[in-house]
Amino acid sequence: MRITITGATGVIGGQMTAALRERGDEVTVLSRDPGKAHAALGVEAVAWDPGAAPAPAGALAGRDGVIHLAGEDVAQRWDDDTKRRLLASREQGTRNLVAGLEAANPRPATLVSSSAVGWYGHRGDEVLDESAPAADDFLAQVCAVWEREAAAAEGLGVRVVRIRTGVVLDKGGGALAKMLPFFKLGGGGPVAGGRQYMSWIHVDDLVALYLAALDGGEAWSGPVNATAPEPATNKAFSKALGHALHRPAFAPVPRLAVQALYGEMSQIVVTGQRVVPERAAALGFRFAHPELDEALRSALA
Repeated sequence: MRITITGATGVIGGQMTAALRERGDEVTVLSRDPGKAHAALGVEAVAWDPGAAPAPAGALAGRDGVIHLAGEDVAQRWDDDTKRRLLASREQGTRNLVAGLEAANPRPATLVSSSAVGWYGHRGDEVLDESAPAADDFLAQVCAVWEREAAAAEGLGVRVVRIRTGVVLDKGGGALAKMLPFFKLGGGGPVAGGRQYMSWIHVDDLVALYLAALDGGEAWSGPVNATAPEPATNKAFSKALGHALHRPAFAPVPRLAVQALYGEMSQIVVTGQRVVPERAAALGFRFAHPELDEALRSALA
């Protein structure tokens, strides 16, 4: 297959590119810095600033599919400017990608676009599948705008899959990488009481889910939760991570400490969602790492 990827220089994008190349696909990446992207990934790289102009049609025409991962990093302290960038990178960036798809001839058949379980907001112990509506907090509305812009490609005859990703278990980046220094020093533990749920997924399963969505037929369309079958409470996750590292994990982290560190973004950590992958299961997707203890051992290996 011939595939174009945005956001390929990120942690997930790099692994996605490697997995596609390993199975023999031809990969093109769109990047603000194509020279750096080519050097890092060893594939064709084409210049594109997602916030400035439509994606280059020539880098999309004739491709079998597009994987859209580009977007401002959520895991940082939010202020008004950060929130503006978070929203704009997903709204304008995805809109400009779809504009590029419209101009491409022939158009790719499939767009697999990233989203997040932040769509669901903060609903306590409620079990959430893909039918649950978007919440009304900031991150949920960012996800709603993100998905709306991606879904516009359906009007062009493109099959669109929207991947709502949970906490990715990958020691090389994301939430797990940020937790590791504290847990390795024996200072890790449950956050804000630890009763909130964490919907997690091993990075290998996330990549495999994207590839399944890319390769799938019409049944693979619309929202798909990228989370392992059994979400864990923050307390259970902390215990499992401490066990995997052979370190104690009992030091409670107060809500106020997390809020002081991350500001409004702390709501992601202190609340969470109990999300299940109903669509993936119905479509026959099999997780290689469905159990938390094994998934953490694998991710940390």
